[in-house]
Amino acid sequence: MDIQKLLLGIQDTEISINISGLALNTDNLAEGEAFVALQGENSHGCDYAELAIDKGCVVILSEGRDLECAVPCIQIDNLNKHLSTLAQRFYQQAQLVKLIGITGTNGKTSVSLFISQLLEALKVKTGVIGTLGISGSDEKTANTTPDILTMYKALDRYRQEGIEVAVVEVSSHALIQNRVAGLTFDQAIFTNLTQDHLDYHNTMENYREAKGKLFSDDKSKCVIVNQDDENHTYFLGLAANKKQITFSIGDFSYCHINSQGFLCQLGQFIFELPLLGRFNLSNALAALSCLRALGYSDDDILPQLSRVTPPPGRMQKIANHNIWIDYAHTPDALKNAMKTLREHYPESKLRVLFGCGGNRDVGKRAKMGKIASELADSIILTNDNPRNEEAQNIIDDIQVGIKEGFEAEVILDRELAIQTAITTLSEDECLLIAGKGHETMQTIGTQVLPFSDIQVAENALI
Repeated sequence: MDIQKLLLGIQDTEISINISGLALNTDNLAEGEAFVALQGENSHGCDYAELAIDKGCVVILSEGRDLECAVPCIQIDNLNKHLSTLAQRFYQQAQLVKLIGITGTNGKTSVSLFISQLLEALKVKTGVIGTLGISGSDEKTANTTPDILTMYKALDRYRQEGIEVAVVEVSSHALIQNRVAGLTFDQAIFTNLTQDHLDYHNTMENYREAKGKLFSDDKSKCVIVNQDDENHTYFLGLAANKKQITFSIGDFSYCHINSQGFLCQLGQFIFELPLLGRFNLSNALAALSCLRALGYSDDDILPQLSRVTPPPGRMQKIANHNIWIDYAHTPDALKNAMKTLREHYPESKLRVLFGCGGNRDVGKRAKMGKIASELADSIILTNDNPRNEEAQNIIDDIQVGIKEGFEAEVILDRELAIQTAITTLSEDECLLIAGKGHETMQTIGTQVLPFSDIQVAENALI
C-alpha cells in the first residue's frame, strides 16, 4: 500500500512509497515495513530509528518529533489516536476472522487453549493470541494482548492462511490502551475477577471497569459470563441488549474428584475431565459454552472435552513425581492451586515455593503469604522477577502476612531454591512451584536472564 493512501485524511504528504506492513516494535519489524514511532512512558520510538532502518524499515511515522535519518520521516501529531484507522486500512482482512475474546484475572490462557483444542478436534482451523504468544508465528509479544498493529497483522495473516476463528486473551491493560480498537468480538467471555494489576488500575473498581469495556458498547455480540463470580451481574448489566449465556459449576449433576482430575456428569453425559482443580471445571464450562454458542451440540463437544490438556505451566506435573509447576501469581490463583493439590492428594503434605514480582502490586504480597501459611505445611520464599526492587524487601512484604509461628525458609536464588525443594522432598509430600509457569525469562535489575521453572525442576531430578 502506498503511504499516501494509508495516510489519507490523517496527514498530507508528498512522499510516495509502498509499504509491506506496519510495526510499533523493532523486534517485530520486517523489511519493507513502516516503523511507527510513538512517545512512550520512558522513551520515544524515534530513539530506535537507526535499529528500525537496519532491519529494513522504508519509512518512519513519527509522533510529534521531527527526525533526520536515512529513510523518509513523516511527522504526525497525535499519531497514537490514528493507530486503529491505520491498522484497519492496511490489514483489511483482519476483521473477517471470527473473534472470541476472553477476559478475567485467571483462566484466560486455559480457556483459550481449551476452545482451540475443541475446535481443532472438530476440524475448525483456529488461531490463539495471548500469554503464550501468537500461534503459528515467531513474533514476540511482551504482553498478554499484543499492540494494536501486531494484533491486526496476526489476524490478517490468519485470514490469509484459512484460519476461521481466532481466540484472543484480552487484558485490562489492552482495553484501556485500545489495543483491540476497531475489532468486534463474536463472543466476549468473562472468567473471574480477583486482585491483580492494582499498581496500574489503583482500585478494584477501576480494574473491573477496564474489563467491562469488552462487554459494553459495540465490542462484542454475545457475552458468556461465569455466574459463580460475584461480579457476574455487573458484566451482564453492561451487555443488557446482547445475547447472554451464563455457566456455573452447579451445571454439573455431579463431579467426583480423583488423582487424575474429575469424573463428571452433565445432563445425560458422563465423562472424564483430565484436569486438576475446581477452577478448571469453570474453565471447561467456559469453553463448552463457547462452542455451544457457535452452534455445536454436546454430542460434538463432550467427547472432545474429555481429551483436553492444560497449557504449559498450568498445573503441569513434572515427570512422574509429585511436583507441579503453575503460573499462580495472584492471591486467588495461589489459593486455588494449593487447594487443588490438597483436594486431589489429601494424604500428602504440601510444600509451596513462590515469590512476588518487583515493581508490581505491593498489596498482594502479604495476602499471598497469609494464604500460603494457611494451606501449606512448608514454604520456601524466593525471587520471582524482582526487577528493580531489592529482593529481600519483597520477601519481607510477603512475610508480613505469614501467620505467627510459621517459619518460612528463604532462598533468594530461585534455581537453588527449586533444587533444594526437590532434593529434600519426601515421598509423602507434594511440591507446588508457583509464579512463573511457562515463562522462560527472569528479570533481575535491568537484566532479562534465561530461566525456566520447568527446566530447572527437570534438571534437579536427573
